[in-house]
Amino acid sequence: MIQLAGVPFQQSSMWPIGGVEDIIVQRMNETPVVYSYDSIEELIFEVTLRKNIIASARMMNEGNARFETFEKSRCNPQYWQLTRIGGFRLKPNVPPSEAIEDIFENSSMYAFECATAKIIIYYHAVLNSLGKYVFNRLFQNLYLYSWHFDPDLGIHTVETNYFLPGDVVYFDNPDFNPDTSWWRGENAVVLEDGTYFGHGIGIETAQQIIVHLNRRRKPGGYRSAYLKNSAARLDFKHLAKLSVLTRSYPTYKPRHFVIRHNKSSISFKQYVFYLYKVYTQMHS
Repeated sequence: MIQLAGVPFQQSSMWPIGGVEDIIVQRMNETPVVYSYDSIEELIFEVTLRKNIIASARMMNEGNARFETFEKSRCNPQYWQLTRIGGFRLKPNVPPSEAIEDIFENSSMYAFECATAKIIIYYHAVLNSLGKYVFNRLFQNLYLYSWHFDPDLGIHTVETNYFLPGDVVYFDNPDFNPDTSWWRGENAVVLEDGTYFGHGIGIETAQQIIVHLNRRRKPGGYRSAYLKNSAARLDFKHLAKLSVLTRSYPTYKPRHFVIRHNKSSISFKQYVFYLYKVYTQMHS
């Protein structure tokens, strides 16, 4: 359910009936989870950003960016430097907004694995929600590699089986074939119509994605792929506050280490585990 300033929020006529926003709000109200907001503007921001995540996922699906492992990743050299480990580093003096938009506008020049695809979708959706001025001030040092993310995105794991459109979920393939290790799992954006977008698979139902993964099991493997009960979500409230960023806002911030693991298609939770290990080692 949705609470607005501590009071239950009922479906209103703010959004077209049957539209993406209306469906998102319905899903929120149908779950036993309480989604609490301080203001209607905060709720509108999250619903709009979730809608933009869905739109960005569908746009990527309609484009020509290929799924590839880190070793075979490629990008447009006008905007990005391809690093030795298969990451994309923003070139100096390139506006971050233009570089992100180019991935969708010149998609045939790009190839990346599925975790990187989800980060790209998130950045593109945030750009369309915050606008170019705020986005370019916040994300001046973009680096795309696996689940590496800027702290202002605030991506975090939510343990739940109540998924909302715009969440990123993970289909685990416990008996994946090590010869095709990129099928260890699939990161997928939850869409509004009950389907999911996975880079390299496309838009399919949960069962169809599970069938895809089961076909890539190792010889003798018998454990079925399955949808994990967790979701990766942006920090919508933090981003809502940044949407009214003033010129005096300090844009310097501590940045996460890039965890070089060379494993395609890992979950966000797995990446955070690697990140946690590095920070633990540094402070032990």
